[in-house]
Amino acid sequence: MMEKFDQSYLEMASVWAQNSYCKRRKVGALLVKDKMIISDGYNGTPSGFENICEDENGITKPYVLHAEANAITKVAKSGNNSLGATLYVTAAPCLECAKLIIQAGISRVVYKDEYRLTDGVDLLRKAGITVEKVD
Repeated sequence: MMEKFDQSYLEMASVWAQNSYCKRRKVGALLVKDKMIISDGYNGTPSGFENICEDENGITKPYVLHAEANAITKVAKSGNNSLGATLYVTAAPCLECAKLIIQAGISRVVYKDEYRLTDGVDLLRKAGITVEKVD
């Protein structure tokens, strides 16, 4: 069931995605708990690495972090936690991010664009996490 601020948070995640240095696809994520944004993320290289996501052939480097992983690890560094939070992300989570979402205790995922594979969303639903696509 769509909640009042879902569209706004997704739009904010889209704006945040523009911070990404990735050329192939820019993805943004926001973690919201108790009506507060507790973390944010966009896809990119780990801290201290050059901000170049693709190699000379345009292939995404294997160590690039997805927006969801960045938002989850960022909240892990803070004094907060993501238990019961909602993750807003501009693209459906992949399988690797879905595993992190489950382990982080996130209870709801709202996304905008489909990912080429559905295994991430399928795993989230299997874990009992509410998953909603918003157009």
